[in-house]
Amino acid sequence: MEVAIGHVRATVDLLKRHGLDCGTVSGAGTGTYAFEAASGVYTEIQAGSYPFMDVDYKRVRGFPSEFEDALFVLATVMSQASPGRAVVDAGLKALAVDAGMPVVYDRPDLQFQRASDEHGILKVADPVGAQLWLIPGHCDPTINLYDWYVAVRRGRVEALWPITARGAVR
Repeated sequence: MEVAIGHVRATVDLLKRHGLDCGTVSGAGTGTYAFEAASGVYTEIQAGSYPFMDVDYKRVRGFPSEFEDALFVLATVMSQASPGRAVVDAGLKALAVDAGMPVVYDRPDLQFQRASDEHGILKVADPVGAQLWLIPGHCDPTINLYDWYVAVRRGRVEALWPITARGAVR
């Protein structure tokens, strides 16, 4: 990180020496924002995942805990036909699993084990309720699967926000 920041600092200094003002120095990301912010070089941080968080970032040692989970996929338990196993209606078409399986919010006793196209398989110790909030393993490609954010506060829907880049690839 220090090497990259050093290169940016040297570039900004070189531009200044040649009479070119660099009013905006933009970069960083969710995983490295603290380093760039503390450097004094960057004037803008491009951290994109921090508003949502995901399971992958929670696994990063030393990642700031001030960021709470804010992106969830609501899944419905469809069956519990055998002991220790529940089937939910959220699979690969609802969640990206490239960075790992989702985690069931506030239920460490449940483990999302695998996903097919439309379904997910949970390892359970006891019967579970009808609906569960899943924290995606990777927020970016999960968001890409939807047309709208459903903004919920204290259990009530407050707004629908369109995902405007959805389908924009040509």
